[in-house]
Amino acid sequence: MHTAAAAPRRTSTGYRWMRRLHMWVGAWGALAALLYGFTGLVMNHRLGDRPWPQGKSVEAARVVLAVPTQARTSAEALSLWLRQSQQLDARSIRKGPPRGRDAGPEQWNLSGGNVRASWSLQYTSGAAEVVVRHDRQSWLAAFNRLHKAVGGGAAWVLLADSFALGMVLLGLSGLWMWARGRSARQIAVSALGAAVAALALVLGPALH
Repeated sequence: MHTAAAAPRRTSTGYRWMRRLHMWVGAWGALAALLYGFTGLVMNHRLGDRPWPQGKSVEAARVVLAVPTQARTSAEALSLWLRQSQQLDARSIRKGPPRGRDAGPEQWNLSGGNVRASWSLQYTSGAAEVVVRHDRQSWLAAFNRLHKAVGGGAAWVLLADSFALGMVLLGLSGLWMWARGRSARQIAVSALGAAVAALALVLGPALH
């Protein structure tokens, strides 16, 4: 008698804990859901005949710097010199593809800054000077950059990772609670089944 009654109580306790987890994770990620949802919608409509505004990036300044000999040897050396002498910390370093002996010197693209104020440069290996471009982003452009993890820094990446994990937990806990007490057939013909079918129809041709 006691064993039979204990199972429903354990199930009910598990459901309550799952609801609490779902609510707390949802509260933690609510602002992130708004931010990522809004910016994702904006960027999803950046192309086409009537693209949505993506924010503005305005050039604030161009600075010509004399590059010392020791900073011309590699992109990493150039990045170190920029950090030490100009307080410009490169977040991205991209090097040109390997070239043949008859091709021109390699080019390095460095960029950094934060979501509102960014800088970038293109340097030709061995050149005596480099032009650093400074840009100022509008708030919408800044939010779009955060969505793409550009300019937010290590703290933003860590926070965004926690939001991403929260979204995974929110989805799993929501599915668990929603599917509780429903048969496989009921799930298959529900909104969840329709969403899975629509996703498969869209992703199938896209990934083919």
